[in-house]
Order: sequence, then structure tokens, then C-alpha cells
Amino acid sequence: MKKENMTITAHHSIARDIYEMELEGHLVQEVEEPGQFLHILPPSSGSMLLRRPVSICKTDKKRSRLTIVYRAEGRGTNQLARAPEKSSLDVLGPLGRGFPAAGVSTQEHVLLAGGGIGVPPLYDTACDLREKGIQVTTVLGFSDAAAVFYEEPFRKLGDVYVSTEDGSYGTAGFVTDVMAEEELSFDRIFACGPVPMLKALEKVYPKARGSISLEERMGCGLGVCLACVCHSREDTDGTDYRKICSDGPVFSWGEVLL
Repeated sequence: MKKENMTITAHHSIARDIYEMELEGHLVQEVEEPGQFLHILPPSSGSMLLRRPVSICKTDKKRSRLTIVYRAEGRGTNQLARAPEKSSLDVLGPLGRGFPAAGVSTQEHVLLAGGGIGVPPLYDTACDLREKGIQVTTVLGFSDAAAVFYEEPFRKLGDVYVSTEDGSYGTAGFVTDVMAEEELSFDRIFACGPVPMLKALEKVYPKARGSISLEERMGCGLGVCLACVCHSREDTDGTDYRKICSDGPVFSWGEVLL
């Protein structure tokens, strides 16, 4: 983990309220697993005390650059959306545990299921898996056609299916509807998205081998403040909890209560 002023080398909108930003700095060399995140202090933050957690979407260690994709939906991320290229950002990271891509066999077929802003960390995961020669299939879920992003980058890595809740693009419904309709099979599943999506996946595939990544508001991002805890599946007295920022954000399938 490092704290660094990283330089914004590219920054633009890629879908409704969705922005892609490329950052340059030595911190990139510290990334160990796909699915880790950065804790970013928005520019001109003024009275805001808390950083904003943003998943790492893609790493390029040869160029010391990484890409983040985020949704501008609150005060902090809207300020981030106005940050110009060539300016710098106060960044802490990489933080958390990522997807265990290193433990996947080349004989396995991995299904990636992403919903909304849960899509970005799965892209770095897909790139990592494909570099090892592992077959991947991706299912992406969005609210509507205007919210769809990264379909084509994922398509370069394997089969891609898209769902929208209103049916304006791809399959009408949710990622679970696509998986059922297409009768998709897999050896392992990695998923990231809103809790209802993750709950639905665990309900349909209770015995699956895989991991989920949780989206959560955070305080310190270091596991000290206990602002982002969740309970384990085995918790019987309310004391067996996990800190999403440091024990996660990626957890084994069925490890935590959703």
C-alpha cells in the first residue's frame, strides 16, 4: 500500500454518469490481485473528510498506469468527474483482497457476472485469466441501454451476454435470467454487483465454486474504523464479522451473509 499523488493521463465519460480515468504513478506496481481498490480523495474536497473507494479496472505495470471506472452519483464522485487531465489525485492503495485468479486452473471455465458499477473489477480479472489461457464467459447486467459500458472490451476476451432491467438492450431481466436462458455452465464464478444480484446468484448456485466482491461505503479503508463490516455465514452470536475494506472486498462464495 502506498499514498501517492497520481497523474490523470486520460479522463472521459463512457456511459450515462459513468467515467473512465487513467492514472499514472509508482503505486501501480503494488497491485497484487485483480479486484483490489483505491481510496481516492476527491479534488477540491473542502470540508469532506472521507476518501472514495473505487475499484481498479485495469493495470498496465509496464507503463505504470491503471484505469478506474466509476459512477458520478454523489458530491465526491461528481467532483472527481470534473478533474481535468494532467492534474493529480491524492490516492491511497492498492487496498483489500482481490479475486483469486492465480488459483484458477487452465482447465477451468470461469464465468464473470457483473452488475452496474460492479463490472469494472471483473475486467482486470478477465484480462488476468485470459493471459493465463483460461476460458472466460461474461454476463453483464445494467438498468437500461444508456447505462451499458465495456461490452466490447469484454467481447475481445470471450463470449459476452448483456441484460437490461427494462429490456432496452440485450436480454430483458437480470444476469440470472441470461444465465438460465442461455443455459450457461462454468467451473468457477466470480461476481461483483449490488447485493440483490449477488443474493440471487448464491440462491440459484448455492454450491458454486467462486467468489463475490461487495460494494460498500467506507470510512478509513484500512480496517480500523469498522464502518464497513458484514457478518459471516457462520455467525451465531453477532461477533463473527468481516471487514469489507481489508478482509474483502472479495469473499469466497457463501462466506458472508448478504
